[in-house]
Amino acid sequence: SGNGAIFRAQIFCGVIVQKYTKTAILLHWLMALLIGATFALGLTMVEIHGVTPTKLQYFSWHKWLGVTILGLACVRLLWRLTHATPAYPNIMPEWQKKIAGLLHGFLYAMFFAVPLAGYFYSLAAGVPVVYLGIFPLPVMMAPNPELKPILKELHEALSWLLMSGTSLHVLAALKHHFIDHDDVIKRIIP
Repeated sequence: SGNGAIFRAQIFCGVIVQKYTKTAILLHWLMALLIGATFALGLTMVEIHGVTPTKLQYFSWHKWLGVTILGLACVRLLWRLTHATPAYPNIMPEWQKKIAGLLHGFLYAMFFAVPLAGYFYSLAAGVPVVYLGIFPLPVMMAPNPELKPILKELHEALSWLLMSGTSLHVLAALKHHFIDHDDVIKRIIP
């Protein structure tokens, strides 16, 4: 295309569909998988009563996944800023395009806000984050018992907001595929 856009085109059932790049598709699905796993692990670990070896291991895995998601979010944002996204179908109303843009922006914000809130919650609790049990992350604040419950609530609230936004994203994609019968979902399918 003449606008310098970087994306791929692929033929589905005789129709040319503009697609995200392979890197964008990989980052999308990898983050979706990791976010779902991290959320499920978070729900599981908080249901374990007391301090047990299993609960401590789950907390470590949850933090490691969160750090991984934060790193991938950085890569994904850089990729998104340097690579154009494929155009929406012409038949898609402008208001839906604007809502989709707002939802994508919200999800990107949550990719950063949720792990950062969890990181600062951990620091406020006096528990440094050691990625994969090997790499200590910077301790950017001293333990803070007053801030700890606030950051805990913030992390939980943002997590639920991320899952709500993700649910809307999935429902919209399914609506486009099964009701509108357009090619929106095909842009991100590997």
